[in-house]
Amino acid sequence: MKTKHKTIITAIILVLVILIGYIILHGANFQVLNPAGQIASKQMDLMIFAALLSLIVVIPVFIMAFTFLWKYREGKHAKYSPNLDSNIFAEITWWTIPTILIVILSVVTWISTHQLDPFKPIASSTKPMTIQVIALEWKWLFIYPEQNIATVNSFNFPEKTPIKFEITGDAPMNSFWIPQLGGQIYAMSGMVTNLNLEASGTGSYSGSSANLSGKGFSGMKFKANSMSRVDFDEWVKTVKQMPNNLTTTEYNQLSRPSENNPASSYATKQAGLFESVVEKYMPYGHNMDNMRSKNDSQTVDY
Repeated sequence: MKTKHKTIITAIILVLVILIGYIILHGANFQVLNPAGQIASKQMDLMIFAALLSLIVVIPVFIMAFTFLWKYREGKHAKYSPNLDSNIFAEITWWTIPTILIVILSVVTWISTHQLDPFKPIASSTKPMTIQVIALEWKWLFIYPEQNIATVNSFNFPEKTPIKFEITGDAPMNSFWIPQLGGQIYAMSGMVTNLNLEASGTGSYSGSSANLSGKGFSGMKFKANSMSRVDFDEWVKTVKQMPNNLTTTEYNQLSRPSENNPASSYATKQAGLFESVVEKYMPYGHNMDNMRSKNDSQTVDY
């Protein structure tokens, strides 16, 4: 083997070893590979299953690619087989195996799509909690309608409690995503999308915008903090005593475009703020009650 070929093969193997070693040693740094809730865990299992299933095709293809490169390299007199393209066994093999894999992936995708429907409530003996989310330029506003508080670019919630997010936008279309808890879902003006998530324990999880929405997009990040029920209740009491009050006037000021906003908290004595943001983009005659009824009718228990 020529020195040049040895160098190329050695470099490829070295890169693969380094990449695999990095993933093994630092895999916890990849948020989607370090789930902290049952939804994210099921999604990771689905990704791993799909990746392993695809290796049934990928590995033989790479083996054949390197084999052909070696066998038919310059200066090597390989066997001439001009009629191989009409080999029935080969044709059956490279059509049947991928077809079987596609069918398996299709069935698994169909089942998991319904099981992981973001509108589907999470089965739990604990009462779910609602958090309303508004995507602004370029910040996230979280409203707790039951606790009468609100936060910006950070929110707290109790562990092992199903959280129903009602998500809308008062800005260009965006996407709400907490990788360690579940998949992303869009935030659009005049519409409400639902996302049901749950954290298996306490911890702080990074969230971000997963959709380009302008020059402040890169700083549109937030923290989702899971805590014990006792700590959460104490935190709610503390926020309620703050002088900051999220009125319509304060919201109009907050909704103006701004970048890299620090986390902040508000008491909210004005009900219906989330609904008013949604309805101002809706056609005449439509309202939040109709939209919620429609969303609930899309949810099916499996």
